[in-house]
Amino acid sequence: MSDTPYFEQHVFICMNVREDGRQCCGKLGAEIAQKHAKRRMKELGLNGHGKVRINQAGCLDRCDEGPVLVVYPQGTWYTYVDTSDIDEIIDSHLVGGKVVDRLKI
Repeated sequence: MSDTPYFEQHVFICMNVREDGRQCCGKLGAEIAQKHAKRRMKELGLNGHGKVRINQAGCLDRCDEGPVLVVYPQGTWYTYVDTSDIDEIIDSHLVGGKVVDRLKI
């Protein structure tokens, strides 16, 4: 068994949809954001073993601050408005190692 993590970073994007009318990430562009992030990581050649994994997640219990995503192992939480915010998180945090303070929650 290896002590090396399978992925260097793991991104979980909340895709939760609440049917009771309360705010939820799934109704705030989460699917578009997740597909965009996954595509960008592939284009950059940064997906796969030893690199970055972009995952869909069920409720992350922060929908009131959403849409949200979290980057592990750092445990950094972000909100975003559109794919340009996702690109900034990818370029700055996932590639450059620098937290995007304006999007951090």
